[in-house]
Amino acid sequence: MTPPLTNKRLTMLEALIAKGTQDPFVRYARALELRGLDRLDEAAAAFEELRTRHPRYVPSYLMAGQTMVSLGRTEDARAWLTQGIQVAKEERDEHARSELQQALDTLA
Repeated sequence: MTPPLTNKRLTMLEALIAKGTQDPFVRYARALELRGLDRLDEAAAAFEELRTRHPRYVPSYLMAGQTMVSLGRTEDARAWLTQGIQVAKEERDEHARSELQQALDTLA
């Protein structure tokens, strides 16, 4: 994937958000895009905004936790993963719960 395509995708996602989309996937995709561009602080902020707006969006918790690990913010990663496990249980998403638990178990 070339950077111009990534930037186009980010621009498109940001335009959808600016238009008022309520689709949590759009915000999730934006956070992932920022992460992929190694704009980790911005990605962390985007995951935080996603959690504020859509706290039941289970996929965000694992990716946010991994982003925090990349930033060297282990305690924040632990908090994200722990909360994600709880949300996944409540949403009856056993696959996500298992992935979140594995990620939590690997933290030092």
